[in-house]
Amino acid sequence: MIQQVCLVVKHVGEGPKALAEEAERYLASRGISVNRDGVSAKDQAIVVLGGDGTLLHIATRAYELGIPLLGINAGGLGFLTEVHRDEMIQALERLIQGTFELDERMMLSVRVIRQDGEVAGSYYALNEAVVTKGALSKIINIHTWANGSFLTTYRGDGLIVSSATGSTGYNLSAGGPIMHPAIDAMILTPICPFALSARPLILPSRMRIKIQVEEGFEEVCLDVDGQVGLHLQHGDTIEIGRAPGALKLIRSYSRDYFSILRQKLGWAAGIHVPDLPDQAD
Repeated sequence: MIQQVCLVVKHVGEGPKALAEEAERYLASRGISVNRDGVSAKDQAIVVLGGDGTLLHIATRAYELGIPLLGINAGGLGFLTEVHRDEMIQALERLIQGTFELDERMMLSVRVIRQDGEVAGSYYALNEAVVTKGALSKIINIHTWANGSFLTTYRGDGLIVSSATGSTGYNLSAGGPIMHPAIDAMILTPICPFALSARPLILPSRMRIKIQVEEGFEEVCLDVDGQVGLHLQHGDTIEIGRAPGALKLIRSYSRDYFSILRQKLGWAAGIHVPDLPDQAD
């Protein structure tokens, strides 16, 4: 039985605030201690009230502690915060009773290594790591390797390395493919490539990606899940691969991944969804 929950709330708007108060009252009525001062080692689950950005903000901590993460959509698009606010009480009760279902989502491990071997930054990402040029910079050349073999040099505004979970994030906006989150793979998607032959590429997650930006360019940054930014120096190498283990993301009890895609992307809007035909033995 869960005894303490960390409640993480989107700071903007009255809607998330009112929802948080309702959630806190309900949890207290069920004898659950609520922590709103940041995730601690005593927390046995994290409940996020907000949009995908709020969930991404806390995903690394949930992954590091190995505790389940429940996302309740009180924000924007909501590919990751699957549970609708009207379903919050039912979802919280399932959390308390331990009758929820988990999706194990792959995390990316991202490291920045300087020319002298110093590790300038080490991060985890649920969605993506992005190498991108500054607003006033010219086209950049991004040398890319996969498992030690040279892949190509992307010329353009940047490069996205995305997980399957992140395929509906920045990757989708840049023209990359949608992948079911259960697929164990990474997507390399160039941003506004100079050559039409530069296409998104899907690689197995067991591969290690290495990236270097060609010298002579200014204002090149690494962005991790839209939460962490680092200005890159000449000679920096970015290493990206699958992190050990997985994030424990609590699944919506009322809708599956495909219904979420249909809703969020407007597929078959206004069209009757037919019943699945019977299959012959």
